[in-house]
Amino acid sequence: MTDSKDQRAVYPSLAGKRVLITGGGSGIGAGIVEGFVRQGSEVVFFDIADEPSNQLVTGLGAERLRYERVDLTDIDAVQATIRRLAGEGGAFDVLINNAGNDDRHDWEKVTPDYWDQRMAVNLKHLFFCSQAVVPGMRAKGGGVIVNFGSISWHLGIPELAVYQTAKAAIEGMTRALARELGPDGIRVNCVVPGNVRTPRQLQWYTPEGEAEIVAAQCLKGRLVPEDIASLVLFLASDDARLMTGHEVFIDAGWR
Repeated sequence: MTDSKDQRAVYPSLAGKRVLITGGGSGIGAGIVEGFVRQGSEVVFFDIADEPSNQLVTGLGAERLRYERVDLTDIDAVQATIRRLAGEGGAFDVLINNAGNDDRHDWEKVTPDYWDQRMAVNLKHLFFCSQAVVPGMRAKGGGVIVNFGSISWHLGIPELAVYQTAKAAIEGMTRALARELGPDGIRVNCVVPGNVRTPRQLQWYTPEGEAEIVAAQCLKGRLVPEDIASLVLFLASDDARLMTGHEVFIDAGWR
């Protein structure tokens, strides 16, 4: 039997591209890292979870793969790291703003400090990572930014009010940056995943809860990180050269 990975698309335009992925050490991010490595891209990913990140690098065994420990809530450090990496290896062609955290919370107990911290984790760094990579992309004559939204605010899932506020803002930011950066040949899109089966998501869902999600989908398969990576790779490739300013759902019809 042919492995399903062997049947996935390869995009010649991604070979050799320099790619930065935030939150790449596990879950959806790790699937994206693996996808770009398979394309022959030069991949750097940010995370703060050393063990899974180092295991990913070791497991993939790719020569052009690098993990950088970066706290995305420290914007000065983030932008300085991006400038350093660009100076060492050249400007980035692709930025994947994947990192986020969907901890559940009671909206009535949200404090200003919690609000600020959640916005720092789920929204702020996307803007400032973009700001840091754009000069290099502009000098190259173009680039790609892919932001990550969430289906959660479209569905109004409970106990996620602050997270959903941030994710809704990302879709607005995507459209704004697409307009600002279009004249520079820089495309900006937003991926909106449904419920993806990762170890983190399994914290929140019992087998019965997973079955309910699948029952609510038009398609009855369970989304996995590879599925999300496939969409990201397409959006990053030249095959999507005139796609910008939009949110693209991949949710098996869970709406």
